Amino acid sequence: MIKNQDNNVFKYGYNQISREDSGMLMDFGVYKMKAGEKVELYNRDKETAIILFQGKIKFLWEGKELTAERENVFDCGPYTLHVSNDKKVIIEFIQDGEIGVQKTINHNLFDSKLYTPEDCKDNIFGDGVMDGTARRLVRDIFKYENAPYSNMVLGEVITYPGKWSSYPPHSHAQPEIYFYKFTKPQGFGGAFVGENVYKIQNNSALMIDGGFTHPQTSAPGYGMYYCWMIRHLDENPWTKRIDDDAHTWLHDKENKIWPEK
Repeated sequence: MIKNQDNNVFKYGYNQISREDSGMLMDFGVYKMKAGEKVELYNRDKETAIILFQGKIKFLWEGKELTAERENVFDCGPYTLHVSNDKKVIIEFIQDGEIGVQKTINHNLFDSKLYTPEDCKDNIFGDGVMDGTARRLVRDIFKYENAPYSNMVLGEVITYPGKWSSYPPHSHAQPEIYFYKFTKPQGFGGAFVGENVYKIQNNSALMIDGGFTHPQTSAPGYGMYYCWMIRHLDENPWTKRIDDDAHTWLHDKENKIWPEK
């Protein structure tokens, strides 16, 4: 399912995209706030991750504070605060800005962690295969390997203009949300979920049910970013992608692609 915003723009305040009682099993929404405003977050039963998309903010939690600034999601790495249930967080907006908030049920108590751009290195995927048509930049923020206590996964992908990502097509049992930004407000791309195809625009969100392949492509001229969020299933955490067997041959650098012979 695709969710688009009116004129691809968020209203000020909280913009709800997904609820925990939906098939995605997690809450996700975007706060668009003005300088001088603040957001207070607390949930007795849910862990929470707060990611800065744009602007300058101050994170305040458990007697700690950190000021973070991000000009845009393409050129700057993410700041993300991840806290367990029963923890209060305040976000003060020093400049106009946007944050994303991901939450899900988790009664495990764990130490809070603030991830900085230094913790989330830019990894290049798709180099040297498929003539570079699926070359993309991937940033892992937290996942099972570094946060086994969490019921969520959070990361970012930047798809270069005119190229593909989440490719070759893959699936997994766990539900996933993609949230998109483009290098220009009129940018667009395409999302394939199983046999369905959706037009993706700035601030679109894609809800992906478990078991469906979901390759993505960006239109020429427009870089496409998406924040990806996975909800682990009970006794079945997400740890790897399951490639579509029909397309695994694309991983082999020795295989020739037309018009090469």
